[in-house]
Amino acid sequence: MTLTDFQHLMPLLILTFAVLVSMLVIAVGRNHKIMYVITAVSFLAAFASLFELRDVGRYTIEPLLVMDGFGVFYIGMILLTALLISMLSYAYFEQREERKEEYYLLLLLATIGSCVLVISTHFASLFLGLEILSVSLYALIAYLRTRERSDEAGIKYLILAAFSSAFLLFGMALVYASTGTMEFAGIAAAIAGFTELPLLLLTGFGLMIVGIGFKLSVVPFHMWAPDVYEGAPAPVTAFIATVSKGGVLGVLIRFFMEVDGFRYPTLVLIFTIVAIASMLAGNLLALLQRNVKRILAYSSIAHLGYLLVAFLAGNQMGVEAVTFYLVAYFITTVGAFGVVAMLSDKERDAEQLEDYRALLWRRPWTAAVFTAMLLSLAGIPLTAGFVGKFYILAAGVNTQLWLLVVMLALNSVIGLFYYIRIVAVMFQQPEAETQVEPRGKLRPSIYVASVGTLTILALLLVYIGVYPSGLLQVIQGLLVTAAP
Repeated sequence: MTLTDFQHLMPLLILTFAVLVSMLVIAVGRNHKIMYVITAVSFLAAFASLFELRDVGRYTIEPLLVMDGFGVFYIGMILLTALLISMLSYAYFEQREERKEEYYLLLLLATIGSCVLVISTHFASLFLGLEILSVSLYALIAYLRTRERSDEAGIKYLILAAFSSAFLLFGMALVYASTGTMEFAGIAAAIAGFTELPLLLLTGFGLMIVGIGFKLSVVPFHMWAPDVYEGAPAPVTAFIATVSKGGVLGVLIRFFMEVDGFRYPTLVLIFTIVAIASMLAGNLLALLQRNVKRILAYSSIAHLGYLLVAFLAGNQMGVEAVTFYLVAYFITTVGAFGVVAMLSDKERDAEQLEDYRALLWRRPWTAAVFTAMLLSLAGIPLTAGFVGKFYILAAGVNTQLWLLVVMLALNSVIGLFYYIRIVAVMFQQPEAETQVEPRGKLRPSIYVASVGTLTILALLLVYIGVYPSGLLQVIQGLLVTAAP
């Protein structure tokens, strides 16, 4: 590798250095605050290094990675989201007795894995990034070992993720057997002359879709999501729903744009069925839940279905729509789980609907922020979620995906019910015998930090909803289609 290669990989090198420093610090002496500061500073430093790469064009680090506008934007989005999650994590873990320091080590490693995914151009780097992410998540999900559902969630994710990795590897092997290469560009060149995919290659792509579908928790590979969301600590759940899925979706977009997979009707049909099933199953199953974390789990399944509508557009507008919606979804989801984390106490997370009854009268600002997040998930105007959903509809209409557009509109209406139900519970009048003291009381300094993080997210949510052109200009300026 040359010096220029190292310069282009600076964000990953900073995070890797932070992991090494963190291990040394833990070995010398445990201190929660120091570990949090190291983690936050490393995320900020890695993000700052991206400014040197914003005009990079397309720089290939043969044969595994590429740094381009697409990669720069997605890495920046992942790093900022991980920073916000680390801020919420500090307040969440400060009130718990478990050893806290290794959590930040795992958070850094999982973020590295997600960043590697979005700049991968080779099956080897794709699998390496995916496994760094997955193995870190095994430990993060089961981190609070004293909680009754934490180990169960970790074991479920471990077993099912191992199966999905096996499907993914088998699919990669079949694609390699058919094309003789594992590079995205080489696969694109090998299949460029095919009007229809050979059976062996189609099987390989199908098995890869199974592996990727598990990581995205789309139907029918979604069964792990509600149990894992419920059992994992609230900040970890936010990480799974945002950074983890964002990285996987980034490499999926890059691969399919590179090989032009949208010109093969069989692949388009598979993704269309998955998108419709995810929208329907996610929203309908969420209607039956009374656990807020499970509601948000099924909601995330539906939102991945929405994202696949823009993904199937298969053009520059579709990539921009997916990216814009991801930004809105990241802000909203981190904010929603941030509220869950702030209201949690050392015994359990605030995950039952009853925990939010009359919240408006106990914590008005927290209730207002949570309401804004839920309305954005529902796609109500003046929120980032509304603009994102509009952009996805525009991408679908532009490519005449009428069935998907109609299903998206219908499912958005269904989704309104369970979001509004949570809002209605929060706005109920408190009963005379109701305890009006908030759950999960934090020390003033930590409480202020949590409120500050949620305030930043709420302001971003409204700003993008009212003035989306600023973000659109950044996306269009940085984002180049993943194809060369």
